[in-house]
Amino acid sequence: MLNQLLKSSFIPITTVVSLIVVFWYAGAVYLNSDVLIDKYERQNTEWNFKKLVEDSWAMGRPVLPAPHQIMSDMNKSLFGRKITSKRSLVYHGWVTISSTMVGFVMGGVLGILLAIGIVHVPTLNKSVLPWIIASQTIPILAIAPMIIVVLGAIGLTGLLPKAFISAYLCFFPIVIGMVKGLRSPDPIHLDLMKTYNATQAQAFWKLRWPASTPYLFASFKVSIAISLVGAIVGELPAGARAGLGARLLTGSYYGQTVQIWSALIVASVIAASLVFLMSFMERIVQKRMGVLS
Repeated sequence: MLNQLLKSSFIPITTVVSLIVVFWYAGAVYLNSDVLIDKYERQNTEWNFKKLVEDSWAMGRPVLPAPHQIMSDMNKSLFGRKITSKRSLVYHGWVTISSTMVGFVMGGVLGILLAIGIVHVPTLNKSVLPWIIASQTIPILAIAPMIIVVLGAIGLTGLLPKAFISAYLCFFPIVIGMVKGLRSPDPIHLDLMKTYNATQAQAFWKLRWPASTPYLFASFKVSIAISLVGAIVGELPAGARAGLGARLLTGSYYGQTVQIWSALIVASVIAASLVFLMSFMERIVQKRMGVLS
């Protein structure tokens, strides 16, 4: 039992998490101490290091909240309120997930179609691929307001503008990964397909597509996390009233740093869950393909 525990990743992960928590608590004391010391001096309050530490971990609006403050706020926001309440992180998380998934599907379809075109049409390879790469040099914070304004002018509001921003971010890794995957078959295998007089469509479905599957899922894992970032970014310039981006906005407006950190951690948990879902789907596909036993 002990040997299995030592060989597993439990001890390294626990050690790293423990160190992060220790440094986090120390950082909370360090960053909040200036505010508290100034408060003590203005109120002529006697204090010592123990009082400073305790007050640093219990501030209402800290510079850096302590982990237990964030966990308490998350517990209240996730389980202490109805999921339909606009103060519930479940409600806001679902709004963001909806935009994320729609944008991911749009970006995935666009990325796969572009990759197929680039691989099979030399003109697209020379003309479209450089523009796809150049499109990612534009900061998303600069283009997001323009997308929202333009789509709003033609009557598209709500989920779709955020989904378009997610799609804009996530289609690029899928294009690059799929191009590499569709070109990954050995030239000998491609020549063999020609020897069998296979059509281009048969070569695609029987050889190129199966060979691209590992690259596709690797791209999906990156893209779905980026899609979540795009959905949150899309909620910021729109002044959204729902979504994790909206929670970040309201938290920054009113100095609610605990609320900001709660939304950030929920977003990271959602991203990790979505990546895990992609890994789970990859294993299912690999088993059906006979890659895994």
